Amino acid sequence: DEVWQTQAHENLVKGISWTHDQKLLSCGSDRTVKMYDPYNTPSNTAPAATWLGNNAFTGITRHRTEPAFAASSSSSIYLYDYTRPSSTPTQTLAWPTSIDTITALSLNQTETSILASTATDRSLVLYDLRTNSPLHRSVLTLASNAISWNPMEAFNLAVANEDHNIYLFDMRNLSRALNVLKDHVSAVMDIDFSPTGEELVSASYDRSIRLWRRNEGHSRDIYHTKRMQRVFSTCFTPDNSYILSGSDDGNIRLWRSQASSRSGIQSAGQRQKLEYDAALRARYQHMPEIKRIGRHRHVPKQVKKAGEIKGEEVRSLKRREENERKHSRKGQVKRRGEREKMVLATEQ
Repeated sequence: DEVWQTQAHENLVKGISWTHDQKLLSCGSDRTVKMYDPYNTPSNTAPAATWLGNNAFTGITRHRTEPAFAASSSSSIYLYDYTRPSSTPTQTLAWPTSIDTITALSLNQTETSILASTATDRSLVLYDLRTNSPLHRSVLTLASNAISWNPMEAFNLAVANEDHNIYLFDMRNLSRALNVLKDHVSAVMDIDFSPTGEELVSASYDRSIRLWRRNEGHSRDIYHTKRMQRVFSTCFTPDNSYILSGSDDGNIRLWRSQASSRSGIQSAGQRQKLEYDAALRARYQHMPEIKRIGRHRHVPKQVKKAGEIKGEEVRSLKRREENERKHSRKGQVKRRGEREKMVLATEQ
């Protein structure tokens, strides 16, 4: 049942975030950020605070320990203290030469002074709130749509990219990815780490949701329905048991993070049986038939066909690169690994 609602903005809502004291922050294209108190006020009440910007806001993220949040607008990021009603930001962050719109931003929830952002100029930028300055900038082959920090490993972050891939980076070395996750056949729109930091969930323009183990290159599961359209947002619940997704058909869906798990109370015998089955699967997972059954997933016809076409394109590109290398002077055309070739340039 709906417990609270309000007409917050006069235009698109571009981002929402909860504060640590259970207040709701929202930013929109109407150049405002508003704060509401859903648990202590009835529906359709006036906002507790409003901040006005010079341009439309494109994203918002909150600080874990301090009463502060960051909101992106145009090519800059503004930090506000939500205990102060002033619309003047406490800090302003921007890359000196950047003029492109910031599309996503995220504050590190472990190293709380580090903030990351992506922009339409294909850049991934890190900022330090302590020095009020940018730290590093990497330019990728295509633009990125979302950022998620690993909650257990403070230096690691995942980036959802327009080239259908997800890149895991160590913020100490943005010239090379830790891992590349490949399976989507269209742009990845959103990504989120599980509370354990071991898995990720991604939402894609190909109308599917995929679950990944962070140390593997391909998804462990795919969720889709006939009615679900392009998926623009997704996240784990804090107990790691469920996944939420929001799609173009106007619905929010709730999925189990483990498709075969059940939420009912289990007896000791049932738990023992499940643990025994899991141990058997782990023991024989490398046998060809067990591996085939474990990897098999029913996917929509369009996704399967697009995957086949994409595979043929990738093989064709690899053949062309190998032919160029064979018919070039030795050492003139160098191989670049999958984890390096998406980074075009880096700046400090």
